[in-house]
Amino acid sequence: MELIIDFPGGSRVDAHFGNFTVATDQPPAASAPTPFAVFLSSIGTCAGIYVLGFCQQRGLPTDGIRIVQRIHSGFNGMVEKIELEIQVPASFPEKYRDSLIRSADLCAVKKHLEKPPKFEITTKVVLPA
Repeated sequence: MELIIDFPGGSRVDAHFGNFTVATDQPPAASAPTPFAVFLSSIGTCAGIYVLGFCQQRGLPTDGIRIVQRIHSGFNGMVEKIELEIQVPASFPEKYRDSLIRSADLCAVKKHLEKPPKFEITTKVVLPA
């Protein structure tokens, strides 16, 4: 997978891949979320994809289901703990609640954080066309 990162103006930094653009910005006049906020949201949305898939495979309604993600940071500002609370309506079958947790635990973003990739950063001179 290749992403193209560009600088459309101000403090904006956008990522382009496939037919998608993920816009990011920095305060004080942010027109989009910060890159770190996008990163953090990818954890909850990834878990959500697995929860959604679990429910769809079993024909379980997703009305009233949501995930609340809480970020706990230390004094140095670094994230120390991330909580994902899957909220379900009272009508959701109790026998599937632990399975929802196991499905959310399959999140690929979380798994990559548990075993992070190596980073290689280089520069390359590109001649004008």
